[in-house]
Amino acid sequence: MTRLPITKTPKCYVGGAFIRSESGRVYAHNDSAGAFACNIPLCTRKDLRNAVETAAKAGPGWSKRSAYNRGQILYRIAEMLESRAGEMSAALALTGASPTTAAREVRASIDRAVHYAGWTDKYESLLGSVNPVSTPHFNFTVMEPMGVIGILAPEEAPLLGLLSMVLPAIASGNTAIALASHSQPYPSILLGEILAVSDLPGGVVNLLTGKRADILPTMATHAHLRAVYAAADKTERTEIQRGAAEHVKRTVFIHSETPCDWFEEKAQGPYQIRHFLEAKTTWHPIGA
Repeated sequence: MTRLPITKTPKCYVGGAFIRSESGRVYAHNDSAGAFACNIPLCTRKDLRNAVETAAKAGPGWSKRSAYNRGQILYRIAEMLESRAGEMSAALALTGASPTTAAREVRASIDRAVHYAGWTDKYESLLGSVNPVSTPHFNFTVMEPMGVIGILAPEEAPLLGLLSMVLPAIASGNTAIALASHSQPYPSILLGEILAVSDLPGGVVNLLTGKRADILPTMATHAHLRAVYAAADKTERTEIQRGAAEHVKRTVFIHSETPCDWFEEKAQGPYQIRHFLEAKTTWHPIGA
């Protein structure tokens, strides 16, 4: 008997679960030949607000985990990516990447996860300090996570670019909500499936798909987002900065006019983590 194959229904990954857009809207995603591939959820402002609530609930538990444990979990993400490297390469090739280019991006993404797994228990030693003061006090500065970070991923490098922005945000104990590439969303769908079976607690990373114009204004103005990390053009940067000013929200930009080479060494490192930390300085009387 001939059977029909069961095709996947792409869903976004929010709070450790797979969701459709609350509006029920989708947009057609075509392969490199122009043939229909699947329907991608078209997330709305309400989806973003729901994701912020979910990320805020997950934040305290994630930030209280030891740095070593967070490193173990990020390394587990690399393990899961490695186990599904072929499938992820096929997802990247869906929109035209050559097999060689797709495989290279997957390898670089795995290496990036390992890179940040290694930094989780080391960045504090580099970015914190013991400060000389003129009074009889022991003065030291430690780094603390900010909270919930909003991320607008680049259109290019839909896996590597997305992970390169999400991983430094969560490595220090923040939680993240990321809007994936609109033109190449399928790798983020598969990434959500990978995160779901890793050790990452639900709500730490939340992945949305849809139009930037629908999500960007709310991401810029949402009071509970502590920072926005965006690959954005000049017009988008201006809109984000105006919205962020209302709540003194931190903004970090990758200028789309000069696209980042996500494969370069400078696309990773502890100073990417530094963008999403706040310094806390403590004065302790000597002899007390």
